[in-house]
Parts: sequence; C-alpha cells; structure tokens
Amino acid sequence: PVRNFGSLPSKIVADPDQIEQVCINIILNAVHAMPEGGILETSLRKHTSFAEIVFKDSGCGIADEDLPKIFTPFFTTKKVGQGTGLGLSVAYGIIKNHGGDIKVQSQTGRGTMVSIALPVVSGKVTMGS
Repeated sequence: PVRNFGSLPSKIVADPDQIEQVCINIILNAVHAMPEGGILETSLRKHTSFAEIVFKDSGCGIADEDLPKIFTPFFTTKKVGQGTGLGLSVAYGIIKNHGGDIKVQSQTGRGTMVSIALPVVSGKVTMGS
C-alpha cells in the first residue's frame, strides 16, 4: 500500500457517509477498469488549505473524447446492466457541496487518477460547526 500522510493531521468538516460513498464509487470504477486485475493506489496528501485524497489505477483509462463527459448524469461507457452513469455525477455533487474539487486525469491503456480536494478547517472543530 502507498501511503502519503502529512506530518500533522488535517481537519475537514464532512459528512462521513457521503465521503464514503464517493470513495466507493471511485474504487468500483477502478475495479471495473481492471477486469484482468491491476493496481489501485490510494494516498492522502496534506496541503496548506486542503486535504487531498488520490486514487490511481492501472486500468484501461478513459478516452480523451469521454473525459469532458464523465461527470454528466447518465453518461457511461459501460455495457448495459453494468452501470447507470450516476456514480461520478453523484460524487461530483457531493464533493462540490463540501466546498471541494474533484479532478480526473486519464490516458487510454495507462490508467486513471482521481484527485479529491477538501478544504481544511483551522482551529477547533466542534459538532455542528
């Protein structure tokens, strides 16, 4: 496993169930992109104003012409019955609602990297904040 944690913890304010759903969607997409097996690396990076979660797979990648459409609801390149095209659209909405950003870099035949940035909260974090 690849791990890249900053020297000090970062605090974010987020709905854990929603962030879990985002991660599950991204991981499932990676698994589907590697039907013969492959490598999925995850890492956490700390920046000054945001925490970053990175998923990098060695799968089939996303075609250049499809990249601009991947967050569009109901867009999918999967076969009928294998996906609804809602996973990345929902993930995008959740991350944006948390004040964050989600970016995808991909190359056909070489894999995909999904980067999620969520704002870091400074000072004490209390329930209801």
